[in-house]
Amino acid sequence: MKLTFNGGAKVVTGANYLLESGDCKILIDCGLHQGGSFCEKHNFEPFVYNPKEIRAVFVTHAHIDHTGLLPKLIKEGFKGKIYSTAPTKDFAELLLIDSEHILVEEAQRLKKPVIYTTRDIEDLMTRWEGINYHETVTVGPFKITLYNAGHILGSSFIEIVVENKKIIFSGDLGNSPAPIIGARENPPEDVDYCLMESTYGGRVHEAMDKRKGVLEDVIEDTINAGGNLMIPAFAMERTQDFLFELNDLVEHGRIPKAPIFLDSPLAIKLTAVYKKYHDYFNETAKKLIKSGDAIFNFPGLKMTLTTQESKSINEVKPPKIIIAGSGMSTAGRILHHERRYLPDPKSTLLIIGYQSYGSLGRKILDGDKKVKILGEEVVVRAKIASVTGYSAHADQPQLLEWLRPMRQSLKKIFLIQGEESQMEALALKVKDQYAINIEAPEPAYSVDL
Repeated sequence: MKLTFNGGAKVVTGANYLLESGDCKILIDCGLHQGGSFCEKHNFEPFVYNPKEIRAVFVTHAHIDHTGLLPKLIKEGFKGKIYSTAPTKDFAELLLIDSEHILVEEAQRLKKPVIYTTRDIEDLMTRWEGINYHETVTVGPFKITLYNAGHILGSSFIEIVVENKKIIFSGDLGNSPAPIIGARENPPEDVDYCLMESTYGGRVHEAMDKRKGVLEDVIEDTINAGGNLMIPAFAMERTQDFLFELNDLVEHGRIPKAPIFLDSPLAIKLTAVYKKYHDYFNETAKKLIKSGDAIFNFPGLKMTLTTQESKSINEVKPPKIIIAGSGMSTAGRILHHERRYLPDPKSTLLIIGYQSYGSLGRKILDGDKKVKILGEEVVVRAKIASVTGYSAHADQPQLLEWLRPMRQSLKKIFLIQGEESQMEALALKVKDQYAINIEAPEPAYSVDL
């Protein structure tokens, strides 16, 4: 069995792992490389493998850094099947369609051919099959089973059995228990090799109960100051988690009244998909829905789907709360709000998710007092706050706990999907606590297992 790290090696994004046994080749994820821009230059380069030779792709979850190059795979000749949970398939279609126009703009800027078209997305979806957790699929010599990763709705970590060996691909592991989705599952005990994400390998999140208190304080302070609270939010999961918590704060009178805008067409469409998959919710969310509580609709919330509705937010006097994409301020409607309100010392930018190195969100979080937004230099006078507890990724203690069932059997751990500093911190803890052989592969590294 041969394993090659075509993406996600010493970086957070671009997950893409090739597994070969005999003449059978499968991929785990096929994601877009992201960093300072929505799309990095090497996404436009040909795949290092022949897409026509890939038998199947197994997708851990819908985020673009795990799915964003699947239409390109189709465009370059892939004829096999794609497998994931049903929610992942539905979410991915929306995310890929939403990304297509951004990628066209990036191609024009870089003077490159477009990576894919909407026709490629259509062809992709005809090859995509939804499967259930714990359902085993056989492709050649490979036996593949999905388990709940607790990261976003429908997310999976993947078990593959081949050549009498068992290998686990973690995908992105969730900060569990999450507000809406079911809890992250434990892996089996008899695993030989594990590829484990390390996005927050050196960090400890705020406690779940504390994060709501921090959110409540930030909202109260901003509204009482007469400012605008801007929240760059990933359209997938982070927005829905946030709406779920706001629903509780509003309905129990824990925050002052102020208009709340969900200013993200994609997030609005994704939220509608959530309503199809209540079976994937945790028991608390299920009980609220059964009691008649519309958890994504509460007093004061307005969803601004059209451009004109978005522009009308400017006419609403502060205080107000604006939730908009993108989560790292690399594109989307949040840029217009940041350009308008970052110079206002009464306003607040609340960062609730991971900010990739080089992204606008990271620059602001790191304390830059002047940033360029939509071609303009903007002075940052607004307060900058962050709540790490809203991350959808497991932190260091959770990663270590997830490893625990496999500690006796693992021959090796490969750290993926993290910055090098986070990988190093996690590797030290793993060696100290479990004494397991662990490494962080270089890009394009291949190993025989």
